[in-house]
Amino acid sequence: MIKVKALLALTLVLGTTAGAFAFGGGGCGEGKCSDCHTLSKEQATDVLKSLNVPFEVDSVTLSQVPGLWDVVMKRPDGLKIPVFLDFSLKYLIQGEALKLSSKENITKNRMIDLNRIDPTVIGLDDALVMGSPKAKYRIIVFDDPECPFCQKLQESMKEVVKTRPDIAFYIKLLPLEIHPTAYEKAKAIICEKSLEMLDKSLTKQDIPKAKCKTDVIEKNRELAQSLRITSTPTLVFPDGRVMPGFRTPEELIKSLSEDDTLKTTKK
Repeated sequence: MIKVKALLALTLVLGTTAGAFAFGGGGCGEGKCSDCHTLSKEQATDVLKSLNVPFEVDSVTLSQVPGLWDVVMKRPDGLKIPVFLDFSLKYLIQGEALKLSSKENITKNRMIDLNRIDPTVIGLDDALVMGSPKAKYRIIVFDDPECPFCQKLQESMKEVVKTRPDIAFYIKLLPLEIHPTAYEKAKAIICEKSLEMLDKSLTKQDIPKAKCKTDVIEKNRELAQSLRITSTPTLVFPDGRVMPGFRTPEELIKSLSEDDTLKTTKK
């Protein structure tokens, strides 16, 4: 009986002590991860030098994924790619991180955010305008007149301008070499600056041949190359985010609502 009482007393003492430590403050895990973990660009560079790749560490921040560092690697051509380092600095993770609750692709969104461009470098004189030229918000679209995904996006854009007169799409034609007859069709559409002809081309209808000489396509290709735009459709939002691929009307409006320019305007 004496041994049992002694054991109970010891348990109570240890339990009380543990409780005091747990609620006493100052312990790792009670505050932010940065209270206990730090990583500089120089340290990250030293950790990753064994990879022998032509990248430089551009920045290091805490990732929204617990236990990981968000390390931005910059290629010689300027493209920024996010990778993850664990707090032990023993594991590098490269690839898509998904937030299960919202299905958000953290890696993809981070890469889009890191590689913004200046939309003002994109000339719009040759662009086809869908919506009102006086619309407050302009989304630039690089488009191929034979691209099936561009055709799907075309329908989405039509739905958006019906319900949102404050949004307009500026379509820059960028025929890809994988579509052999797209170049001549793009040239014909540019000569007439005709959305109707673009619609017909996207739905595989015949359109008249070009009635003018133009170097717009060559200039658009040079511009796209300088902006690292290699596929169609590709959208450029007012805040400089570049998003390749088809979007539904709802996704287009949601992406615009996340635009920094729009957020600033609303304040």
